[in-house]
Amino acid sequence: MKILVLGGTAWLGREVAAQAVAAGHAVTALARGESGGVPAGVTLVQADRTAPGAYDAVSGTAWDAVVDLARQPSHVRGALSSLAGTTRSWAFVSSASVYAADDEPGADESARLLDPFVDDDEAGQTYGARKVACEQLVLDAVPDRALVARSGLIAGPGDHTDRTGYWPLRFAHPATEDGAVLVPDSPVGTQVLDVRDLAAWLLGCAERAVTGVVNASGPVLALGDHLETARRVAGHTGELVPVSQEWLAGHRVSPWSGERSLPLWLPLPEYAGMMTRSTAAAQARGLVARPLDQTLEDTLAWEVSQGPGRPRRAGLSPADEAALVDLARTAS
Repeated sequence: MKILVLGGTAWLGREVAAQAVAAGHAVTALARGESGGVPAGVTLVQADRTAPGAYDAVSGTAWDAVVDLARQPSHVRGALSSLAGTTRSWAFVSSASVYAADDEPGADESARLLDPFVDDDEAGQTYGARKVACEQLVLDAVPDRALVARSGLIAGPGDHTDRTGYWPLRFAHPATEDGAVLVPDSPVGTQVLDVRDLAAWLLGCAERAVTGVVNASGPVLALGDHLETARRVAGHTGELVPVSQEWLAGHRVSPWSGERSLPLWLPLPEYAGMMTRSTAAAQARGLVARPLDQTLEDTLAWEVSQGPGRPRRAGLSPADEAALVDLARTAS
């Protein structure tokens, strides 16, 4: 097959390209190349998707599949205009952030979406609405050839968001002298999918020209069970210091990600469904997730290789956590 990855130098796109080459396909990646190089065997076409003629070098080819990871509507619009007429199968990687509400556990693809934001924007608060606009462009242009994969939280080695690597690394390197780790006392669900499994599934769908709009994420697991898996992988035997969501909010600890946060924790009840969405449609199309312990073992190894003391995009600093553990123990 001739596969065009629109991206291919960052995390998921690079994994898709690498697996496609390993499977014997002829792979081209169109990207600016600012996120890094392409995997060995992939042809890089350097182009800025905002520039006129961005797709000129690839528009004359009959592609068996295009895989697009764009988040800007103009990028999707331009790609479809240049390539849809000569492409057999079109996979667009969307996001579970397209949904208007996150409070319903088990919601499927029929759940209400955000209103589309049709202009390009870098603001985080428009991300989901821009993905809605991108989805609509794809489904309008190639309705019978499109796979729209609404990805949930992606995990695994290379997680530059620092969300899925935080817990195994923290359990392996506690912030306190006695090895205690601060954890949310919450029944919220978690739902992560290894980047390698998502890439393999996207490639398999391209090979089989699979279509549809589907949630692409991993099995649902209670936060406590996820943390216990991370703890086991890291070999942690220290104390757990559980605190409520009210305590965390009162001490200015943010959920999910960002500075001074606890990754994977989400407030209830408003986020009860964010990581408990139905993936039955994706599983029917062949999505398979590896065991969580395998993902976390490999993520921990990658985290250690990057240096445990590096600046992070999510989590508590060791100093912050040690101080919070002391406060939690004093209050108990």
